Amino acid sequence: MMSLCDKNAAELHDMLMKRQCSAKEVLEDVVKRAESVQRKLNCYITYNENSLKQAEEADRMLAAGEGVTMLTGIPIAVKDNISTKGLRTTCASKMLESYIPPYDAAVIERLKAAGAVITGKTNMDEFAMGSASDTGIFGRVVNPVKEGFSAGGSSGGSAAAAASGAAVLALGSDTGGSVRQPASFCGIVGFCPSYGSVSRYGLIAFASSLDRIGSFGKNVSDTYFLHNIINGYDAKDVTSVRKNFSSELKDTLNGTRIGIPKEIFDSYMSKEVEGCISNALRIIEKSGAKLVTVSIPSVRDAVKAYYIISSAEASSNLARYDGVRYGHRSADTSDLSEL
Repeated sequence: MMSLCDKNAAELHDMLMKRQCSAKEVLEDVVKRAESVQRKLNCYITYNENSLKQAEEADRMLAAGEGVTMLTGIPIAVKDNISTKGLRTTCASKMLESYIPPYDAAVIERLKAAGAVITGKTNMDEFAMGSASDTGIFGRVVNPVKEGFSAGGSSGGSAAAAASGAAVLALGSDTGGSVRQPASFCGIVGFCPSYGSVSRYGLIAFASSLDRIGSFGKNVSDTYFLHNIINGYDAKDVTSVRKNFSSELKDTLNGTRIGIPKEIFDSYMSKEVEGCISNALRIIEKSGAKLVTVSIPSVRDAVKAYYIISSAEASSNLARYDGVRYGHRSADTSDLSEL
């Protein structure tokens, strides 16, 4: 019999609605799996001590039939650069090793309102800078699909948790691929939304004009359900857009035209990656979409532009971690310059 932690969110929602299991039972199964794989995968940094209370509240919501959503009672892991009130948020850095936020990020507020259960905070590259989840102070994340391989980054902990059953769904952040790449490496679905569709309020900044909060799930529909809860306008984020994601998931792409920039197939792309993309395009075409070849010459300069923009913005955003205002402060200094 399949463990509860191995089921997807839609299956668990159906079971919860039919009273075939409780949110508490789902959480207990997920926590048991998380504890069993943590030593090997190192996907979590901090567990949520209030998760049981959240599961019990979800069971009350389900019993009353009020405020129930697709995520009510569903265990969700959160990348450790997203602020969680009363729950340590470190960015996998010595600078914030003991930091406990006094407020929730906008996405966490929405998850709690939906009745979701926060399992804990996941491992990552320090301040989300990296592509293998191996630069943080808590050690590297191990790929749950094949040991010895990278889990990807910087949201590798969230991807590994969702892929291994140590969480049903997970949140990550994506600045230059940090949700999409680890999802690919760990064999699950990762969705990076359009900039402004999900509030960045409470996301500890790396590169503010590029950062987005994305979703991980075992399949497309689960990832869709998660994004549909966290997206939407937020007055606390000046870059937030007044447009909601569609509330309807379609199973066809009939009538959709999709542009394929010919420049992405440049000579530096490996044959394996090219084969994966070509296979995906065949599936998209079979689903009813019309593929149109387009030219975007600036694609060739995208990586160069990304490194200039992200490095400049990171330099500005991380200047606050100077040991004076908050965070880690070295005791081995005698003057301001050394500090």
